Amino acid sequence: MINQSEKTIIKVIIPAFNEQDSITNVIQDIPKSVHEIIVVSNNSTDNTELNAKKAGATVLQENKKGYGYACLKGMSYIANQEKKPDIIVFLDGDYSDFPEQLSEIVEPILKNDIDFVLGSRVKKLRESGAMTPQQVFGNWLATFLMKLFFNAKFTDLGPFRAIKYNKLLALQMEDKTYGWTVEMQLKVLKQKMTYKEIPVKYRNRIGVSKVSGTVKGTIFAGVKILTWIFKYSFK
Repeated sequence: MINQSEKTIIKVIIPAFNEQDSITNVIQDIPKSVHEIIVVSNNSTDNTELNAKKAGATVLQENKKGYGYACLKGMSYIANQEKKPDIIVFLDGDYSDFPEQLSEIVEPILKNDIDFVLGSRVKKLRESGAMTPQQVFGNWLATFLMKLFFNAKFTDLGPFRAIKYNKLLALQMEDKTYGWTVEMQLKVLKQKMTYKEIPVKYRNRIGVSKVSGTVKGTIFAGVKILTWIFKYSFK
């Protein structure tokens, strides 16, 4: 259990690929309770890195393209620090999430000793058009299969999430691309960690999505997600 009598160390990892127009907004809206904001530039060719540094973030570079590669780079950086965090928060750099809700995301960990908290992009809090039809269907299918195979209560695969640092290490994350989010949730289920969903607001992102904005990205993400689910269902 995280000792609340001491200062809780929270660090945020933000994978970012060409998010120069949004990254400053994301960083500025993160609550001041966060100790370090780590932006992992995933081979960005614009001013993402410069803008992130100006906004006060630690900036890392990961030239291997892939969401998971970027997240793992952030984790590797933290692993080499002398003082380890209590909680890691993952957040996208496109400003579709509301970073100020981070306090709500980490609250169940601090107050109820929950291991993993997912920000669920519920319909009533979503801006019109913020999620494409293929995203909505993909989330429904993935969470339906997780309920079928694992009796899970997840309703989303949202990127805004918080997890105890020691529990994150125990998951031994390995996916390098689009399967990162579902891999984390499946391993939380398999290892019988406690989890909770918090409804979060969601708006239209700044710029074009690198996943749902392309046919290739949508298909690849769908395949990766289903592959992870079936892999763990029959393991």
